[in-house]
Amino acid sequence: MKTLGLIGGMSWESTALYYRIINTEIRQALGKLHSARLLLYSFDFEEIAVLQQAGAWDEAAQRMIAAAQALKTAGAEVLVICTNTMHKMAQEIEVATRLPLLHIADCAAAAIKKHGLTKVGLLGTQFTMEQPFYKQRLEEKFGIQVVVPEAEEQLLVHHIIYEELCQGIIRADSRKHYETVMARLKSAGVQGIILGCTEITLLIGDTDMHGLPLFDTTAIHARYAAHYALQ
Repeated sequence: MKTLGLIGGMSWESTALYYRIINTEIRQALGKLHSARLLLYSFDFEEIAVLQQAGAWDEAAQRMIAAAQALKTAGAEVLVICTNTMHKMAQEIEVATRLPLLHIADCAAAAIKKHGLTKVGLLGTQFTMEQPFYKQRLEEKFGIQVVVPEAEEQLLVHHIIYEELCQGIIRADSRKHYETVMARLKSAGVQGIILGCTEITLLIGDTDMHGLPLFDTTAIHARYAAHYALQ
């Protein structure tokens, strides 16, 4: 079994899901008392969030690289970034550490392709929805067209992530707001919705919504990591 190096804490609410899902998959695959060999570097997310809001992505990248290198030194054989947004610097981390990095967008794309879909909606932080690093990868590498909410709805989705979900707050009215946003994406012709922030599953889950399949990147990524470790 390979040793996974998890870069988490962004937020710890979803990193805890990674730990549970990965270990569940390993136990189901191997039985008995088996569990995952993994190392976790957990950030103080407030420090990273401040850098994100300030647009200090170079500094954030250096901190992510340092975390990845610490995991490598400790024995990690493959890296898993437990957040969608910080895949913005995934390539830099992979180059700096020379370790394989399991990209969350690639895992999501594989699940989308398995469903035979070509046009999906994307919910996530405003950084993930606005910036090209995620959408462009899906479009150019996998031929998947990506639609994001309108600017005002992006702000609402982003606010709920940072001010509620990352702080363990789950509100029924926020779920309704997300359902409304997803209904509008459906009207734009999407065939499914990517839950492109690892906290969104805390609010929505991974059941179908408005007749659309939901792609929970937390579960998809964590399960892929577990099976990769067993290869």
